[in-house]
Amino acid sequence: MENLSASPTPVIQLGLAEQASAESVAGVTPSPAPFQFVLPQPGAEPISGWRPPLYSIPWAKTSNDHFYFARPIAADQVNWPIADYRYGGVFFAGVVHTGVDIDADLGAPIMAAAPGKVVWVGWGLFTETPGNVEDPYGIAVAIEHDFGYKDQRLYTVYAHMNATNATLSQRVETGDVIGYVGATGATTGPHVHFEVRLGRNSFQNTYNPELWLAPPQGWGVLAGHVLDDKGKILPYAEVRLISQETKESFVAKTYGSGGAINPDPYYNENVVIGDLPAGVYKINIEWDKKVKQTWVTILPGQVSYFTFRGAEGFQTALPIYPTLNFVPEALPFTPTLIP
Repeated sequence: MENLSASPTPVIQLGLAEQASAESVAGVTPSPAPFQFVLPQPGAEPISGWRPPLYSIPWAKTSNDHFYFARPIAADQVNWPIADYRYGGVFFAGVVHTGVDIDADLGAPIMAAAPGKVVWVGWGLFTETPGNVEDPYGIAVAIEHDFGYKDQRLYTVYAHMNATNATLSQRVETGDVIGYVGATGATTGPHVHFEVRLGRNSFQNTYNPELWLAPPQGWGVLAGHVLDDKGKILPYAEVRLISQETKESFVAKTYGSGGAINPDPYYNENVVIGDLPAGVYKINIEWDKKVKQTWVTILPGQVSYFTFRGAEGFQTALPIYPTLNFVPEALPFTPTLIP
């Protein structure tokens, strides 16, 4: 696995939204203002950076999962999210992240994650104002996909492009080049900001892309629902995952509720760690100045799950919600909200 936090140098201002108030981190609700922070510089080419090919999409071994999308960057490059800037992460004065960022080279091709129709090309996506060169997403492309989920339409967003290779209303297939990695908008370095939107092509309708992007073959994803003793969401708690085979650690922080952050309809999660080789892992969470721990098995090609509730500790049973149909639902095209 590549360590993308080796030596912080470039400053990246991503397609994020600054809070109206920095006084309460727990009640994060983003506003359209961008925010600048330091993005770690990738280190040397890792010895263990190789990953298996992705599962073919759509992929779902259980009725609860929905790995419908391929990666927007080709497999011969770093095509996984930067671990320190996951969906729902909070940076500095209450800034939340509504997608994942992939640290790609300037000019690298950006590919459509699934078949669909291009519904936005160019500046102004965040503000929904065509041609707005002050828009923090910079040059962006949005795709309305041929399939939906729970009777709602699905969209993907690709932001901060250097140039586009798509036209409005164009039909695209998985893997078609729709643009090139850039640093336009609220950013000072090249990367791809990738979002999954459900129901409406809006900043307020984002969901965690790591639950929608197909993992490498033989690898899986962990989702968790972390609560306090009273059963309330425990925001910004550190979750550490340790492979019992390799001793490698993976860390993510929980996200809060409200704002533009939305939990999955089934998992109702507030933390996700993707791209995990299958195997047994130890989960550590600090609670009441003590480290609580349990073990979880990451299964290949699917989402493993845990809950944590303060002093009550962990459970690893799946949520007892009605199961969902994992087959993408074909939806007819209708006029979109973007002209």
